[in-house]
Amino acid sequence: MTSYFRTTETGDFPCPNGTLRFHTVKSPALRARADASLYIPKQAEGKTNVPVVTLLHGVYGSHWVWASMGKAHIGLQTMIDAGEIPPMILAMPSDGLWGCGSGYFEHGGKDFEKWITEDIRHLVSESTGNSIEAPHFIAGLSMGGFGAMRLGARNPDRYLAFSGHSSVTRLEELPKHFVEEPLEAYGQSPNTDISIQNSILENKATLRPFRFDCGVDDELIEYNRTLAAALKAENIDFSYEEFPGGHEWPYWEEHVRKTYAFFASVL
Repeated sequence: MTSYFRTTETGDFPCPNGTLRFHTVKSPALRARADASLYIPKQAEGKTNVPVVTLLHGVYGSHWVWASMGKAHIGLQTMIDAGEIPPMILAMPSDGLWGCGSGYFEHGGKDFEKWITEDIRHLVSESTGNSIEAPHFIAGLSMGGFGAMRLGARNPDRYLAFSGHSSVTRLEELPKHFVEEPLEAYGQSPNTDISIQNSILENKATLRPFRFDCGVDDELIEYNRTLAAALKAENIDFSYEEFPGGHEWPYWEEHVRKTYAFFASVL
C-alpha cells in the first residue's frame, strides 16, 4: 500500500500495558517534517475500529508534552483497565512548530488545521492498522483547547465530540498572554475575530456534543466564563465546568480523564 506520507520515521517505547510510538513524517499539509506521538493500549492491538482521541498541546510545547508532562496515556490506560472506558488510541501531534504556537489554523502557507484534521487520521491508520473511518474525537489544553474546539466545531464529519481545558478562546489572547509573535504574524488584521465562539455559531446547525472546563485560578478563567455565557445566550447545548487549579499540568493531568469519560459516553 502506498503511504500517504512521502517519508515516515517511527520508534516505539514499550509501556507496561501498551506502546508509545513516536513518528516524524513529511506532512502534505505543512510541506515539511512534523512530529506526533501515539499511544496504543494493549486492548487496542489488532483491532481495526478503535476510537481515536487527538490531544492538542499548548504554546511552547510539542507532541511529547501530553505524555511526558500530562501523563495522558497513563490516565487513559488506568481508565481502560478499570473498565471505565473502552479501549482508545491517543494521537498527540505537534502544532507544526511555528513560532511560540501555530494556533492550529492555516497561515503563512502552512495548513496547520489540515495537519490535524487530515494528516493525523492517515498517520493513525497507517501506524496501527486502525480504520480511517474509526470514531475520532479531539481535545486540547490552552492553545490546544482553542484549536480543538474550533476544529471540532468546523469538522463535524470528522469528530464525534470535542473538549477544551483552560482554553484560549480568541486568537488575540495568544499575543496578549503567551506568545511573542504579534497578531499580524498570524496573517490576521487587528479586526479579525478568529474565536471559538465564532466557529461554534457559524456551525450551529451541525454541532457535535462538546464540553469545556477551566481552573478558578487560571488567568484565562474570565475568557472561558464569557464564552460560556455567550453560548448559553445563543441556546447552544454544551457543558461547562470550573474546578480548583490554575494553568498548570496537575490540572490537565487530572481533568483530561473527564474528557475521556465524556467521549466514551458519546459512543
